[in-house]
Amino acid sequence: MDIHLGIPETQRKAIADGLSWLLADTYSLYLQTHNFHWNVSGPMFNSLHLMFETQYTELALAVDLIAERIRALGFPAPGTYSAFAKLSSVDEVEGVPAARDMIAILLKGQETVVRTARGLFPLLEEVNDEASADLLTQRLQVHEKTAWMLRAMLD
Repeated sequence: MDIHLGIPETQRKAIADGLSWLLADTYSLYLQTHNFHWNVSGPMFNSLHLMFETQYTELALAVDLIAERIRALGFPAPGTYSAFAKLSSVDEVEGVPAARDMIAILLKGQETVVRTARGLFPLLEEVNDEASADLLTQRLQVHEKTAWMLRAMLD
Protein backbone atom coordinates (compact mmCIF):
# COMPACT_ATOMS: atom_id res chain seq x y z
CA MET A 1 0.00 0.00 0.00
CA ASP A 2 1.27 3.47 -0.86
CA ILE A 3 2.43 5.77 1.91
CA HIS A 4 1.49 9.46 1.73
CA LEU A 5 3.20 11.24 4.64
CA GLY A 6 4.46 14.24 2.71
CA ILE A 7 8.00 12.87 2.60
CA PRO A 8 9.17 11.23 -0.65
CA GLU A 9 10.08 7.53 -0.42
CA THR A 10 13.79 8.07 -1.05
CA GLN A 11 14.02 10.51 1.83
CA ARG A 12 11.87 8.31 4.08
CA LYS A 13 14.29 5.48 3.30
CA ALA A 14 17.30 7.66 4.18
CA ILE A 15 15.66 8.64 7.48
CA ALA A 16 14.76 5.01 8.23
CA ASP A 17 18.37 4.02 7.52
CA GLY A 18 19.64 6.69 9.91
CA LEU A 19 17.15 5.63 12.55
CA SER A 20 18.31 2.04 12.04
CA TRP A 21 21.83 3.14 13.01
CA LEU A 22 20.38 4.87 16.05
CA LEU A 23 18.38 1.75 16.89
CA ALA A 24 21.51 -0.42 16.62
CA ASP A 25 23.53 1.96 18.79
CA THR A 26 20.74 2.16 21.36
CA TYR A 27 20.25 -1.60 21.47
CA SER A 28 24.00 -2.20 21.75
CA LEU A 29 24.21 0.30 24.61
CA TYR A 30 21.19 -1.37 26.24
CA LEU A 31 22.87 -4.77 26.07
CA GLN A 32 26.15 -3.38 27.40
CA THR A 33 24.40 -1.57 30.25
CA HIS A 34 22.40 -4.65 31.19
CA ASN A 35 25.58 -6.74 31.15
CA PHE A 36 27.30 -4.28 33.46
CA HIS A 37 24.25 -4.28 35.77
CA TRP A 38 24.61 -8.05 36.14
CA ASN A 39 28.37 -8.05 36.56
CA VAL A 40 29.32 -4.92 38.48
CA SER A 41 31.17 -5.47 41.75
CA GLY A 42 33.16 -3.50 44.27
CA PRO A 43 32.53 -0.72 46.78
CA MET A 44 30.04 1.09 44.48
CA PHE A 45 28.09 -2.09 43.74
CA ASN A 46 24.70 -1.03 45.09
CA SER A 47 24.64 2.46 43.57
CA LEU A 48 25.96 1.27 40.18
CA HIS A 49 23.72 -1.80 40.09
CA LEU A 50 20.66 0.41 40.61
CA MET A 51 21.86 3.16 38.26
CA PHE A 52 22.60 0.67 35.48
CA GLU A 53 19.14 -0.85 35.95
CA THR A 54 17.51 2.55 35.54
CA GLN A 55 19.57 3.17 32.41
CA TYR A 56 18.94 -0.18 30.72
CA THR A 57 15.22 0.04 31.48
CA GLU A 58 15.05 3.45 29.79
CA LEU A 59 17.03 2.13 26.80
CA ALA A 60 14.70 -0.87 26.46
CA LEU A 61 11.75 1.51 26.08
CA ALA A 62 13.70 3.68 23.65
CA VAL A 63 14.47 0.87 21.20
CA ASP A 64 10.75 0.27 20.82
CA LEU A 65 10.05 3.94 20.06
CA ILE A 66 12.84 4.10 17.49
CA ALA A 67 11.78 0.85 15.79
CA GLU A 68 8.17 2.01 15.65
CA ARG A 69 9.22 5.28 14.00
CA ILE A 70 11.10 3.30 11.35
CA ARG A 71 7.95 1.25 10.76
CA ALA A 72 5.78 4.39 10.58
CA LEU A 73 8.05 5.62 7.79
CA GLY A 74 7.25 2.41 5.90
CA PHE A 75 10.39 0.34 6.33
CA PRO A 76 11.34 -2.73 8.35
CA ALA A 77 13.30 -2.16 11.53
CA PRO A 78 16.45 -4.23 12.02
CA GLY A 79 16.03 -6.70 14.83
CA THR A 80 18.83 -9.24 14.89
CA TYR A 81 22.19 -9.29 16.62
CA SER A 82 23.95 -9.56 13.28
CA ALA A 83 22.08 -6.55 11.88
CA PHE A 84 22.84 -4.52 14.99
CA ALA A 85 26.50 -5.56 14.89
CA LYS A 86 26.80 -4.30 11.30
CA LEU A 87 25.10 -0.98 12.05
CA SER A 88 26.26 -0.10 15.55
CA SER A 89 29.02 2.36 16.39
CA VAL A 90 29.03 1.37 20.08
CA ASP A 91 32.15 -0.61 20.87
CA GLU A 92 31.60 -4.13 22.17
CA VAL A 93 33.50 -4.93 25.34
CA GLU A 94 34.78 -8.40 26.14
CA GLY A 95 35.08 -9.67 29.67
CA VAL A 96 34.06 -7.89 32.85
CA PRO A 97 35.73 -4.51 33.32
CA ALA A 98 36.28 -2.94 36.72
CA ALA A 99 33.41 -0.76 37.96
CA ARG A 100 35.14 2.55 37.14
CA ASP A 101 35.93 1.25 33.64
CA MET A 102 32.27 0.28 33.20
CA ILE A 103 31.31 3.89 33.92
CA ALA A 104 33.82 5.19 31.36
CA ILE A 105 32.67 2.64 28.75
CA LEU A 106 29.02 3.55 29.25
CA LEU A 107 29.90 7.25 29.04
CA LYS A 108 31.56 6.62 25.69
CA GLY A 109 28.50 4.66 24.54
CA GLN A 110 26.10 7.43 25.58
CA GLU A 111 28.18 9.98 23.70
CA THR A 112 28.26 7.71 20.65
CA VAL A 113 24.47 7.55 20.61
CA VAL A 114 24.31 11.36 20.94
CA ARG A 115 26.53 11.79 17.88
CA THR A 116 24.51 9.28 15.86
CA ALA A 117 21.25 11.04 16.72
CA ARG A 118 22.64 14.52 16.13
CA GLY A 119 23.90 13.48 12.69
CA LEU A 120 20.34 12.85 11.48
CA PHE A 121 19.03 16.38 12.02
CA PRO A 122 20.14 17.89 8.67
CA LEU A 123 18.16 15.26 6.76
CA LEU A 124 15.13 15.66 9.01
CA GLU A 125 15.19 19.44 8.62
CA GLU A 126 15.46 19.10 4.84
CA VAL A 127 12.11 17.26 4.63
CA ASN A 128 10.40 18.78 7.70
CA ASP A 129 10.18 15.44 9.51
CA GLU A 130 9.18 16.93 12.85
CA ALA A 131 8.04 13.57 14.24
CA SER A 132 11.49 12.03 13.85
CA ALA A 133 13.13 15.27 15.01
CA ASP A 134 10.98 15.24 18.15
CA LEU A 135 12.00 11.65 18.86
CA LEU A 136 15.67 12.53 18.41
CA THR A 137 15.39 15.63 20.58
CA GLN A 138 13.95 13.52 23.39
CA ARG A 139 16.68 10.91 22.94
CA LEU A 140 19.40 13.58 22.98
CA GLN A 141 18.09 14.99 26.25
CA VAL A 142 18.19 11.57 27.92
CA HIS A 143 21.61 10.58 26.57
CA GLU A 144 23.25 13.93 27.26
CA LYS A 145 21.93 13.94 30.85
CA THR A 146 23.06 10.36 31.38
CA ALA A 147 26.48 11.17 29.94
CA TRP A 148 26.77 14.13 32.32
CA MET A 149 25.90 11.92 35.30
CA LEU A 150 28.40 9.25 34.28
CA ARG A 151 31.07 11.88 33.65
CA ALA A 152 30.45 13.35 37.12
CA MET A 153 31.12 9.94 38.66
CA LEU A 154 34.54 9.87 37.02
CA ASP A 155 35.63 13.30 38.32
